[in-house]
Amino acid sequence: MLDTLGGKEQKLEDSVLIGCSENLMPQFALDLGRFEKPALESYLQGTFIELRKALFLLNGNVAPLLSKAQALLRWHDNNQYCSKTGQPTQKNIAGSKRICNANGIIYYPQMSPVVITLVSNGDWCLLARQETFPAGMYSALAGFCDIGETVEEAIYREVAEEVGLEVESLMYAGSQHWPFPNSSLMIACHATVRQGHTEINVNKFELENARWFSLEEVKEAFQHKRIPPERKDGTVPVWIPPKLAIARQLIEEWVQRQS
Repeated sequence: MLDTLGGKEQKLEDSVLIGCSENLMPQFALDLGRFEKPALESYLQGTFIELRKALFLLNGNVAPLLSKAQALLRWHDNNQYCSKTGQPTQKNIAGSKRICNANGIIYYPQMSPVVITLVSNGDWCLLARQETFPAGMYSALAGFCDIGETVEEAIYREVAEEVGLEVESLMYAGSQHWPFPNSSLMIACHATVRQGHTEINVNKFELENARWFSLEEVKEAFQHKRIPPERKDGTVPVWIPPKLAIARQLIEEWVQRQS
């Protein structure tokens, strides 16, 4: 493909290592954004779509590779100059770091820690949606950790800020790399709130809506494998993130404990 479209040597130089196949073959990623989109689509006989949408359509093996590729290539594009000297930085062969030739400072790719929390209260779990979510989609609460915060402190603060609830206990569930908005490490936890203190006060600056869902409502939302079509009245049924998202794991774990 590069032989046909041109710029082969430079593109290979800009590639980054993102993994290794089952056959022990190295896997590299290239940023094709500098090529003409129509020419690429014609050569590949396909159409480009947003990565955020594509991740929900791919299988479990390919999606993490694309996630890593997008995050790493974007980091290199945004860090071509040393923040101290202003001089150009040089990528190493694998793309795992950049070095300032002027003073030897080494820059490594970074991720922003984000807590994602499924709040529950006995037979009910709390799901919320942001204005930017696809119509009908509800998910767990999420927010960036502030500098100096522990994971626990970030969860207490985020839940209080977004829905006005006080977390009583929490339990770690897992983590996931997420390339949006600028490479995040999603730290997933379950949290419970104090009995009798379940009144939600939605922060409209953060969320469009949040409410308690029963087990039956969550199970019904599971039935939608894709974005459900609109009803006759123009509304969209509630659905939850697909299996790729760690929010889905949190919700599935809660359902399993209730069943």
